[in-house]
Amino acid sequence: MNTLLKQTLTASILTTMFAGTAFAAPSEAPPAFVKKVADGLIARLKADHAKLQNNPAAVKTIVRQNLDPYVDSQAFSRIVMGTYATNQYSTAAQRAKFENNFRETLIENYGSAFAKFSNQTYTIRPYKETNSKNPVVTIDFNNKGEKIPVSFQLADKGNQWKIRNINVSGIDLGLQFRNQFAATVKRNGGDLDKAIANFQPDAEAAVEKKK
Repeated sequence: MNTLLKQTLTASILTTMFAGTAFAAPSEAPPAFVKKVADGLIARLKADHAKLQNNPAAVKTIVRQNLDPYVDSQAFSRIVMGTYATNQYSTAAQRAKFENNFRETLIENYGSAFAKFSNQTYTIRPYKETNSKNPVVTIDFNNKGEKIPVSFQLADKGNQWKIRNINVSGIDLGLQFRNQFAATVKRNGGDLDKAIANFQPDAEAAVEKKK
């Protein structure tokens, strides 16, 4: 193959790669993505509110269908595992197991919280474009006259945004869950497998601890 042909093929391949990357970028602005997720979840909770009070399974189904698909559980779980997410401390199988358990317990956590949802409204704070791959969008939930700020840190997953961490009233849940997991590892004598099996992230305790 002559040099000119090689250069032409290389240029063609690179052009295709860059074009594919540009095409795969999230088409929604971060606030539009967060609004879509919030509106969809709230609409389901309002529509089914009467039957959710004594039916935790129904709430978890709503969370699984309307929130879980938009969470970057791998990134979120790596934040929570902290140093234990590195090859030095865990295997790929352990990290996968942690991610699966973490996702399920989060659904349990948020299901319990959303079961108490009555008729809250929210407003999205003005968003400033920073061109970051991890933009932050903040929502103020109006809970019976009290404003509760919830910030969603997003991850650019190529064709859409996903939520990689959540901050409630100034409390970084990822970091609080990391502290909870470290404590779980300690309680289990450093046995990572037992810690992963027994870890129960508690969002309410994380927020209450900082009040």
